Amino acid sequence: MAIKVGDRLPEATFKIMTADGPGEKTTKELFDGKTVVLFAVPGAFTPTCHMNHLPGFVEHADTIKAKGVDTIAVVAVNDLFVMDAWAKASNANGKVEFLSDTDASFVKALDLGLDAPIFGHTRAQRFALIAKDGEVTFLAVEESPGEATATGAAAILEAL
Repeated sequence: MAIKVGDRLPEATFKIMTADGPGEKTTKELFDGKTVVLFAVPGAFTPTCHMNHLPGFVEHADTIKAKGVDTIAVVAVNDLFVMDAWAKASNANGKVEFLSDTDASFVKALDLGLDAPIFGHTRAQRFALIAKDGEVTFLAVEESPGEATATGAAAILEAL
């Protein structure tokens, strides 16, 4: 059963790029004692993700954070080098954290994996959530991976 409002996020470890090279960040480090907006995309640089979904969060990062959000993060089932390149290409560094769920273990634990033959392996469904101290207080999942309305920055701003 998919995660829902009121549930705690599962333990997971993401791959991230640090100033010193590849690193890791746990869900405990990301969520404990914080208010976090986390959105997921089927893939870095894919059309809807790159041109529609991510740009709203980059553009409205300050407004979202002004509403009490400590961190805005995006997760995808891509390797950390792709996620790092996407962060740089999107001018999102310092606004959005880029998390690599390399083996899809996090999205599978949420029961929000997407099996689409075009990708060749499990990816994340397009979703967005707000978590306070690791508990989900808002969750939206798009009906179609090509849509980014219910999970976009405007929807998150309304939910906050």
